Amino acid sequence: MTTPVRVRFAPSPTGKLHIGGARTAIYNWAFARANGGTFILRIDDTDPTRSTDENTQVILRAMRWLGLDWDEGPEVGGDAGPYAQTERLDLYREAAQRLWDEGRAYPCFCTPEMLEADREAARARKDPFQGYQRRCRNLSREEARSRIDAGEPYVLRIKVPDDRGDVVIHDAVHGEVTFDAKELDDFVIFRSDGTPTYNFATVVDDALMGITQVIRGDDHLSNTPRQVMVYEALGAPVPTFAHISMILGADGKKLSKRHGATSVEEYRDAGYLPDAFVNYLALLGWSLDGETTVIPREVLAREFSLERISKNPATFDPKKLDWMNAEYINRMDDATFADEIMLPELIEAGLVDVGDEFDETWVDALARIVRPRTKMPADAARVAAPVFATAETLVWDEASVRKGLEREGMGAVLDAAAAALSALDDASWTAERIDAALEPLPEELDMKKRLVFQAVRVAVCGNLVSPPLGETMALIGRGDSLARIERARGLAL
Repeated sequence: MTTPVRVRFAPSPTGKLHIGGARTAIYNWAFARANGGTFILRIDDTDPTRSTDENTQVILRAMRWLGLDWDEGPEVGGDAGPYAQTERLDLYREAAQRLWDEGRAYPCFCTPEMLEADREAARARKDPFQGYQRRCRNLSREEARSRIDAGEPYVLRIKVPDDRGDVVIHDAVHGEVTFDAKELDDFVIFRSDGTPTYNFATVVDDALMGITQVIRGDDHLSNTPRQVMVYEALGAPVPTFAHISMILGADGKKLSKRHGATSVEEYRDAGYLPDAFVNYLALLGWSLDGETTVIPREVLAREFSLERISKNPATFDPKKLDWMNAEYINRMDDATFADEIMLPELIEAGLVDVGDEFDETWVDALARIVRPRTKMPADAARVAAPVFATAETLVWDEASVRKGLEREGMGAVLDAAAAALSALDDASWTAERIDAALEPLPEELDMKKRLVFQAVRVAVCGNLVSPPLGETMALIGRGDSLARIERARGLAL
């Protein structure tokens, strides 16, 4: 019988959730979903100097925005809780005491000065092993207890078996990785202040929570041999490890603030869609088939596998993220785009009020011309703004006026346009009829089509870049469109 998949994302609340951590969370979530497993969120908050409740809330908000729902963890609960390390100290103490009782760990009373002296001696004799020299390894239990009772400071160290040999990791991404046994010293698992070390606490947690796969950044690969020692000492099964590559900036250096926004909430506030963001981050080191780029969340949750994770570093490209965001927006239907992006952005920009009511057909028509021109949500208000102006309030772009109106013959263009459009009544004021009325003008005026339509576009929309003219004017309405052309006539030559 196959063991049910249980994976975890265990961020430290020492700051915001950044790109690398978000991708790790996505991979764990997707792996759990693809295998019908359990995704656990655990808060590794044992660093008292940097961990804060506020940062924990920032992480939870970011996870919720990403849509990475967890099956066990904060605000959800679960049988393996609590899910914050600061609430699990008794569990670490119990595990450490058991290892001491079984002779798999021992107290060490060496002072920093003694440890440094041992290192100096090892260097002097050119000993290839310069780790802890096991000075306290063979102290009797009675002597150790006596010194502890006397108040002497101590740490607890793991007792690495003398015959352990090399540690071989069968990593799902990197393949077989071997760590030389000579590099393994009897490392500290409990500090003198009574707190566990990271390599001990995380293994105790993973063992008690039944974690079957540990998917994390490859900066943790060097921790793995020590953690394997703890699993073995505890008599717990060693999970499958999958260490994913780091994310680099375009300059080939590790992604950092100098490359721009790095935290999830910064991207949220900039207007990126969570589905597009998750899709893009998933592709930083994983592929569906080597070709497909737009991968809906449900496909990711069904098809994700460790086998398709690349061992090579990934490069974060803001332009590709922008493209991905635009793709997700452009694939929305008009009603969804209007409800989720366009109308909220129009309200935010002050173009409409919350209580305003619009005809549904009109809104869908506006969405249809705005959506293809929207890469980021804020673009929607900019593109739609001319529709919500009036002949009196429309602001003309100066460069567009110079190019589109302030040239010989443009007055005649506007006169001809006004005459052709005036022949349409309100009932026939449709995009098709408007385009049909304007279409003959270039030939009638013996002018280039581009110049004719530039002049009308600037007059009605205030700039040279706008959605299709007929559809825009249909949304603006007959009266205001003609009034805009009349007002612009005073600028045209």
